[in-house]
Amino acid sequence: MALAAALVIFALGYRVYSAYIARVFEENDANRTPSVELEDGVDYVPTKPLVLFGHHFATIAGAGPIIGPTLAMVFGFIPVWLWLVLGSVFVGAVHDFSALFTSMREKGKSMAEVAEQTLGRAGFLLFIAFTIVMILMVTSVFLKLTAVSLTSMVPLKLMHLSEDQRLLKTVVENGVVKARIGGIASTSAIVITIIAPFIGYLAYRRKTTLAIVAPLAAAACLFSVFVGLKYPVSVSQDTWMYALAIYTLFAAGIPVWIVLQPRDFTNSFLLIVGIITLGLASMAAGFKGVTFTAPAWNVAEGNAKLGLIWPILFITVACGACSGFHALVAGGTSSKQITRESHARKIAYGGMLLEGLLAVGVLIAVGAGYAFKDYMKLVFPTDGSQPNPPAAFAVAMGGLLHKAFGFPGAYGTVFGILLIEGFLATTLDTAVRLNRYLFEELWGVLFRNPPRILRSYVFNAALCVGAMLFLAFSKTVFALWPIFGSANQLLAALTLIAVAAWLAKKGKRYLFAILPAAFMMATTITSLVYLFGRQYLPKRDNLLMGADAALVLLALLVVGLAASVLMKMRRRVPAPQPAEELTPTEV
Repeated sequence: MALAAALVIFALGYRVYSAYIARVFEENDANRTPSVELEDGVDYVPTKPLVLFGHHFATIAGAGPIIGPTLAMVFGFIPVWLWLVLGSVFVGAVHDFSALFTSMREKGKSMAEVAEQTLGRAGFLLFIAFTIVMILMVTSVFLKLTAVSLTSMVPLKLMHLSEDQRLLKTVVENGVVKARIGGIASTSAIVITIIAPFIGYLAYRRKTTLAIVAPLAAAACLFSVFVGLKYPVSVSQDTWMYALAIYTLFAAGIPVWIVLQPRDFTNSFLLIVGIITLGLASMAAGFKGVTFTAPAWNVAEGNAKLGLIWPILFITVACGACSGFHALVAGGTSSKQITRESHARKIAYGGMLLEGLLAVGVLIAVGAGYAFKDYMKLVFPTDGSQPNPPAAFAVAMGGLLHKAFGFPGAYGTVFGILLIEGFLATTLDTAVRLNRYLFEELWGVLFRNPPRILRSYVFNAALCVGAMLFLAFSKTVFALWPIFGSANQLLAALTLIAVAAWLAKKGKRYLFAILPAAFMMATTITSLVYLFGRQYLPKRDNLLMGADAALVLLALLVVGLAASVLMKMRRRVPAPQPAEELTPTEV
C-alpha cells in the first residue's frame, strides 16, 4: 500500500506538476541546447536521454536516500513516508528540474554563475563559499559512513543463522557471534577498483563496444562478491578512513576514465539490480500480507532520540526528499549533455522521483523487514556499542527479501551492505573532486593571478581531503548527519532562490520556486539554530558551532541579497497601460 500510493502520487506529480513548470520555462525543442550549440566533444556533448538519465541518477543517488529514512524511522513510518512523497514531488523534483533548466538556458553555467548574473559578484562568492562548506560536510559524513559500512558486523541470530554455519566468516564480540558482512563489501570494493582501469582502457581508449564491456563489468562485479565471501578484509575503521583519504586524493586529479568512470559503471550493475529488487520485494511482501513492525507514529521517542520532529525529521531524511547537491550535478555536467529541452523533465524531475521511490523502498524494508526492537538495537544501541545505520538497512533488506521471496536472510543482508557501499563509493570521490574544482574557482575570483600553489591540483585536493579527514575523525555519524542534512537542504533553498530571481528577471512566474525555498529556508535555519543551542553549545563543540554559524550567516546574506534584488525588480515593473481603442479597420 505504501509503495502503491507513492507510485500514484509520483505519477500525478510528473504528469501534472512537472508539465506546469515546463510551461513556465516555455520548454521548446526548437531551441538549441548547450550540448548542440556549443558541442566540443569534451564537456558539451549531445547525449541520448537514456544514457544521460543513467549518468545523472548514478551521480545524484548516494547513501542519503538509504541512511536518511533509516535514521528517521524512529519517528514512525507515516511522517517519514509523507515527507518522502510530498517532499519529492513539490520540493526536491522542483529544485532539480528548475536548476537543470535554468543552467541549460544559461549555456550550461553552474548555479553559482547563475547567481552572479541575478545577484551580482557578491552572490557568486557567497554561493561558492557556502557550497565548499556544504561539500565538506558531505564528504566527511560519507567517509565516516563508508568506513562504518566496510567494517560492519551483524549478530548471526538477526539473520537466523546458527553458530556452526559456514557461509559467512565470523568473529566473537562481547560473547556474541557476529558475521563480518562489511569485510565482504571491503574485498568487493578493492577488487572492483583494481579491475576498473582495465575496464576504462577498453571502454575509453580502445573504444570497445558496450556489448563487450558491459558483460565484462558485470562479471567483474560478480567476481568481486565471490572473492569477498571467501576472503573478507578485516581492518579497523581508522585504517579504512586513511586508505579512502589516500584514494580520493589521487582520484581527485587523475583522468576520470582510469578509475572513476569505469568503477562507477561496474558498480551501476549492482545498484540497478538492488533498486529493482527492493521495489519487487516491497510489492511481493505487500501481496503476501507482510505488515509494518515499526509504529505508524513514534514522535515522542523520535523527539527524545534525534530532536523535535520539526525541523529534525526533514533534515534527517535529507536526500530522500530534497538535495542541494543535485543542483551541482545539474549545472556541472547534465545541462551540458542534454540534446533537447524536453529531456530535462525526464532526467531531472523523473530522476528525483526515482530517488524518492528508492527511499520509500528503504522505508518499507526497515519498517517491515525485521522487528522494530532489532532496528533500535542497531541504530540507537543502549549497550555502549556504536550505532550502525548501514548494518540496520542491510539486515532489513535481508529480512524483506526473506519475507517476500523466501530468500535466505544472510544472502539478502550481504546484498544490502554491498548496495549501500556501492552508493557511498559513487559519491565520495566525485564530491571530493568537485570540492577541489570549487577551491580552484574561488582562488581565481579572489586573486587576479593566483599563486602557483593555489592552482595546483595536489594542493587543492589535499586541502579537501585533509579537512574531510579531520572532521570525520573528530565526529561520529550521529554528530555529522544533522549538520550535513541541514547544509545540503539549505543549498537547495538557496538554489531555488537563485532560480526565482532568474525567473523574475525574465518576467516569468516564480511562486512554484519561492514557496518551497521559503519552507526549506525556515526548516534548515531553524534546525541549525536548534542544533547550535541544544547540542553544540552545551558540549562546547567549537568546530561544529563554527560550521553551523558560518552556514547560517552565508545563507542569510544570500537571502538578504536576493530579497533586495527581487524588490528592485518589482519596483521596475511598469504599471499596466490601458489598451488603446481600435477602429474596425485596425481590428
